[in-house]
Amino acid sequence: MKISILWFFAFLLASLRLHLSIHLLYLCCTQNQKSMSSIKVVLRKKALSNGSFPIFLRVTKNRRTKYYRTPLNTTLQEWNEDTGSFNGKNGGYIQKNRVLLKIKDRALKTYYDLELEKEDFSLEDFDKHFRVDTNPASQDVFRFWDEIIEEMRDAGRMGNAKLYHDASNSIKRFIGFKSLRFTEIDATFLNKYDAFLRSRGGTDGGIGVKMRTIRAMYNKALERNIFKVEKHPFHVYKISRLKGKGIKRALNLEQINKIHNVDLAKYPHLINYRNYFMFSFYSRGMNFADMIELKWGDIHGERIRYIRNKTKRPFSVKINPPLKAILDYYREHSLGTKYIFPILLYNDLTPLQLDHRKKKTLAQYNKGLKEIANLCGINQALSSYVARHSYANCLKQKGVATDIIGESLGHADIKITQVYLKELGNEIVDDAVEVLFN
Repeated sequence: MKISILWFFAFLLASLRLHLSIHLLYLCCTQNQKSMSSIKVVLRKKALSNGSFPIFLRVTKNRRTKYYRTPLNTTLQEWNEDTGSFNGKNGGYIQKNRVLLKIKDRALKTYYDLELEKEDFSLEDFDKHFRVDTNPASQDVFRFWDEIIEEMRDAGRMGNAKLYHDASNSIKRFIGFKSLRFTEIDATFLNKYDAFLRSRGGTDGGIGVKMRTIRAMYNKALERNIFKVEKHPFHVYKISRLKGKGIKRALNLEQINKIHNVDLAKYPHLINYRNYFMFSFYSRGMNFADMIELKWGDIHGERIRYIRNKTKRPFSVKINPPLKAILDYYREHSLGTKYIFPILLYNDLTPLQLDHRKKKTLAQYNKGLKEIANLCGINQALSSYVARHSYANCLKQKGVATDIIGESLGHADIKITQVYLKELGNEIVDDAVEVLFN
């Protein structure tokens, strides 16, 4: 019994020493400006195409510096340069700071381990251990994939995390749940995977989603210098050839007006669902994921200003008469939360709670839309995303130019159109939307 107690105290003492060593190293690396070594999270001041700035881990040793790209970006207003972290102006700052802390902790541990091995280790030694030895992802694609998924979940990006998770599981089924190296992902591998998906009923649209996810994961690994490649496989396998069949489920103006005017006096449980659909339609096809988190604080005078979840681009939407009527309805029927719609029942939910609530409500919403379609005599599938498709289709019906439709929808991937539309203000988009209710 005495021996066990002695072992316990010996273990406790060793743990305390280790903790103290790491703490001292942290202070040395981050707070002593005169030191020749430092590890800090910083914002690079070269803006990305969407106006945000990339966040890097900066490691300095012997007056030499290396930068390691993190998966996060932010604006100057949402960043605390002194602490190297997100401030409270960023909606998901707690989760995002947790991601940055994990990255920094891994760097500190790598630094500490190397210092134990040899005091005069170089920045190249650190680079090798940090990128490769402490990151088994260089040997296994799926371990890196899981790391990215975890980062996305920590940052509250549940939708992207699900896309990555689904694509990862699909690849595992394709290769028979074996291990996979990045060097094995080449054009031949992608073509065989394409054939595998088609043999199981995959369409161009579905295959395109998975391929774009794989490409994004592959590029993240390249960006973090996990491995090097001479010929990028997606320069040979072209995702652009996977063309969808266009908008299949868009309504015309006559059908939209039927939904707008349908009498729901005997069907009060459908009022919210009709309101959500029409709000999405008249707010330039706002996604349901953005609607559920829309706050009263996002209303500024005659405009709604919000950041789109999917692209992180800022949107400014004019409050037209139909939108005002819906907003007035929810002011009268408010639940007392900061949210406009009675979907999130409490303030400050965690990302996991938000995702769970979104899935549950979306299923109910789509079921309600099917009832509304039946009441209106609309013989085609109706879902939340049909509002966005219908918005684009009805603008086209009214003769609005394709480039303005693309701008109003926020299609950031239409690069040529974006260059042309950079000088256009909200007035042109506002005028385009006006034709929907005039």
